[in-house]
Amino acid sequence: MVKLTVMYNLPDGADHEAFLKWRTGPHQSSNASMPKVLKTDFYAAKPTMMGEPAYRYITEAYFETMGDLENAFFTDQAQAKLKEDVKRIKDQIFLISEEITTTINKA
Repeated sequence: MVKLTVMYNLPDGADHEAFLKWRTGPHQSSNASMPKVLKTDFYAAKPTMMGEPAYRYITEAYFETMGDLENAFFTDQAQAKLKEDVKRIKDQIFLISEEITTTINKA
């Protein structure tokens, strides 16, 4: 399993409600329709006992293989869309990780 994780904030003065409407609506649908995406999630980071998180939002998209991620995300069309989408955010970090092990607890 391969995961694309994007951590980011919103620009100063951004309309958070308008962003959430876009992010959970059309953008979530767009992420979910990427070829061979298995699952895509959107999170709001929460403060901990250590303080405020460095990033307010987190997006994850899961693929079976690195080739699947590359074929979905590294196309000219996907990169052109990304170039437009990142105009809505700031401080973005993109991470690609490959699963080494996983544990599922069964209650």
